[in-house]
Amino acid sequence: MGKSCPSRDYSRVMDQHRKIRVLQAIRQGLIGGGESHVLSLVSALDRDRFDPVVLSFTEGPMIDRLREMGVSHHVIPSTRAFDPSTWKTVKKLIEDEGIDIVHAHGSRAASNLLLPVKWSKRPMIYTIHGWSFHDDQPRVQKQLRIWSERLLTSASAANIAVSASNRDTGTKHFSGFKADVVNNGIDRRIFDPSRQFPDVRKELGISPDKTVVGFIARMTLQKDPQTLVLAFAELLRTQRDIVLLMVGDGELKEEVVELARSLGIEHSIVFQPFRTDVPALLQAMDIYCLPSLWEGLPIGLLEAMAMGKAVVATATDGTKEIVRHGGNGVIVPEKNPAALAAALATLHLNPENRNFLQRAARATIEDRFSQESMARQIEDIYLRIVSRQPSKQHERNNARI
Repeated sequence: MGKSCPSRDYSRVMDQHRKIRVLQAIRQGLIGGGESHVLSLVSALDRDRFDPVVLSFTEGPMIDRLREMGVSHHVIPSTRAFDPSTWKTVKKLIEDEGIDIVHAHGSRAASNLLLPVKWSKRPMIYTIHGWSFHDDQPRVQKQLRIWSERLLTSASAANIAVSASNRDTGTKHFSGFKADVVNNGIDRRIFDPSRQFPDVRKELGISPDKTVVGFIARMTLQKDPQTLVLAFAELLRTQRDIVLLMVGDGELKEEVVELARSLGIEHSIVFQPFRTDVPALLQAMDIYCLPSLWEGLPIGLLEAMAMGKAVVATATDGTKEIVRHGGNGVIVPEKNPAALAAALATLHLNPENRNFLQRAARATIEDRFSQESMARQIEDIYLRIVSRQPSKQHERNNARI
């Protein structure tokens, strides 16, 4: 099609396509940050111009939600990165569905799309939802992850970083690395504190006069739930009328429950398994806590702020791009139970400050992190990539239409 079309100018693309078919690929069907991003993106894409198809490598609640939304979806079972057993099946899916662009979300999905995309001669876009390498990994493991990320980013027609810090990390590690920064966006119609929600406090037997500190995340090394439990134990030495609500599953769940038991605070913590009613859970909370060791741009944090929650989070790269310490939330050091306990105590004892941060958090989402803005920016990247494809590719796709 020659030169790139102007931003938001569909006319030249539509001469070749009725709709641009985009395969959105994600590692799993469970609901996490990347999966929530995919659901938001496919719901906000302009359906007159784009036709999304979703590929997951496991079943899960995300697949159920896609079914409810009427979005075409496929599951090719795999829990491995660079899994050769999936490649022919993925290639066949791309070709059978007449996919124009493949959009991989996260390194696990991208690794199992790399060769199928090359074989099928389609362009791949890679969204980095936080890098797969980090300083807490053993040296050899970290180097292998850096090598694999270099391979994935260099093979992609475009890279999208969900935060400026993720882009800067890529620039630091990979020669010639480039990425568009597109922040995650939140559907404010769903995460709207003015809506009526089921009473989660009543369901769980939590008194209305207690301060509820909430954690909603997979219980993994990255999210560091142990530090939150240690901080809460310290908090309970001096404070009362406060409850910790921890929602999620994961490989550290049993360890976290046992830690609470060993500290003698299990009666002050309400554990819940994975739940899909996140807005209702957030409505029940006063303070949302995210003690992560690393983040891309945490969607759970954005959801909590959209619901008008005071947030306490660790000083990870992506989080620092959202939270201004004392302005719209509180930032604490990583792996520091004492600092986390002190921050929670301050918000517990000072409702006026807590209310100020809650209002500021909501305003931050309204100003900067809308689902619609995210979708429009990504659509522009799709158009830019499609405009660069050889005309024969478009003729083949047009014949299918």
